[in-house]
Amino acid sequence: MTDTLTITLAQLNPRVGDIAGNLEKLRRVRAQAAAEGADVILTPELYLCGYPPEDLVLKRMFQAEAREAAEELARDTADGGPAVLLGAPWVDGGKLYNAMLLLDGGRIVTARYKVDLPNYGVFDEKRVFAAGPPPGPIDVRGVRIGVPICEDIWTPEVVECVAETGGEILLVPNGSPFELGKSDMRTQLGVARVVESGLPLVYLNQIGGQDELVFDGASFVLNADRELALQMPAWTEAVVTTRWTRGPDGWSCAVGERIKQPEGAESLYCALVTGLRDYVGKNGFPGVILGMSGGIDSALSAAVAVDALGPDKVRCVMMPSPYTSGDSLEDAAAASRMLGVDYRTINIGPAMGAFETMLAEAFAGTTPDITEENIQARSRGITLMALSNKFGHMVLSTGNKSEMSVGYATLYGDMCGGYSVLKDVYKMSVFELCRWRNTHRPAGGLGPDGPVMPERIITKPPSAELRPDQKDEDSLPPYPVLDAILAELIENETPVAGIVDKGFDPDTVLRVWKLLDRAEYKRRQAPPGVKVTGKSFGKDRRYPITNAFVGVYRPPLKTAAE
Repeated sequence: MTDTLTITLAQLNPRVGDIAGNLEKLRRVRAQAAAEGADVILTPELYLCGYPPEDLVLKRMFQAEAREAAEELARDTADGGPAVLLGAPWVDGGKLYNAMLLLDGGRIVTARYKVDLPNYGVFDEKRVFAAGPPPGPIDVRGVRIGVPICEDIWTPEVVECVAETGGEILLVPNGSPFELGKSDMRTQLGVARVVESGLPLVYLNQIGGQDELVFDGASFVLNADRELALQMPAWTEAVVTTRWTRGPDGWSCAVGERIKQPEGAESLYCALVTGLRDYVGKNGFPGVILGMSGGIDSALSAAVAVDALGPDKVRCVMMPSPYTSGDSLEDAAAASRMLGVDYRTINIGPAMGAFETMLAEAFAGTTPDITEENIQARSRGITLMALSNKFGHMVLSTGNKSEMSVGYATLYGDMCGGYSVLKDVYKMSVFELCRWRNTHRPAGGLGPDGPVMPERIITKPPSAELRPDQKDEDSLPPYPVLDAILAELIENETPVAGIVDKGFDPDTVLRVWKLLDRAEYKRRQAPPGVKVTGKSFGKDRRYPITNAFVGVYRPPLKTAAE
């Protein structure tokens, strides 16, 4: 029996499918941990293959490569250095598990398997993994360690099993995606499990972007008395070695650094930066290109891109039409100068004229309408895609969640792109983020200090500028009203009657509901984007395109007294 234990927490950013790269990164961490006298290293959930691997993990050659890498790392531990608790996919008895492997003394000592497989929202683990049996603790250098995996601590049963079978410390590896407000929820879960079990708890989360998901890290340690012994940073890799001692009341972690966590607009902005940075970097794009319209969405998208990638990897293109205002021309150029990006103007007037000539005979006898507006948007999409094809930069779509919700976007036009950084950000949050970024620079941001866009971009009424004097509110309810209704319909799944009961106009609610429902076919064709809310479009919200259900609002009947 030992009275001290040194645990290195490896808050890392794996790349899905890069088993060899993830292994080499962990070897470097192990060397650092060995120099710091660590007994054991804890990695995030499924670190070896990256999380979430989705159907990739079903490939037998993928499973075999992961096993070979785990066995290779296990052989490294014959050097007498730190043991490793490694997250990896693992086949046992013909079944595939989400596993934590203990590597020590040159071999794979034992494995524990995830019990509670999430099957909601973005999670689909029951489709690919088998559920493990209730896990007892693992003997790690003489200490009985419980390793419930992520979802296993969202209910009491798994931790209860560990405690009842002699567990002394809970080490919880996670692949927990970011959502606004989720950090507090994780802490509350940790506290609940500590109180129930009487055991200290380590919550280790991965960081980084994987397609639409972003992981914020923000790992922490709670002692058995619920004291916050350690708070690791959000939005960056970190390796921290913790010192533990056994006392009369069990094990405790020496108090370390407790880093203040970003909140509100700062946290949301960091999520967008991380998601875009890793999507571009992990997929090998040289940078991004976007249409800089002089409006607030493109200005914010450009700012996020510069903070994520650096100004040298961002190209902005103003594509004016006859309806583009002088203010927009000035604002687009000014924002580009403030960000220090490559900026050019390409007039789409000739393309509009060419389409008008091409379609003159077919359109004879009709009056101009939204068709001609969409031709403008699609001319811009073609222009950006041509530049992308020629120079390799990924087209960054700039539409926000409010627009995507109600279909206020043009297929193959402003929806054109490889990634949509604002896809899950409501319009009112766009305003908030712009104000925040004009007065703050995010930690690790590669953009300039100080304002990144003219104030007029934030204050002028939003407009697509596809016809004279056009304003968004000509076609949509005011954004504060629209966003509030959309949040009820999407995130909360509130019935129409329930939203009306909250004081909203019945006709407006019904109109928004119908717009949301009818735009599903557009959203199905939209590029991926960073998920930041509790219910983003995509895996979170799976609705049929062909859908005959019609919601009808029936006002409550008045009583005779009324």
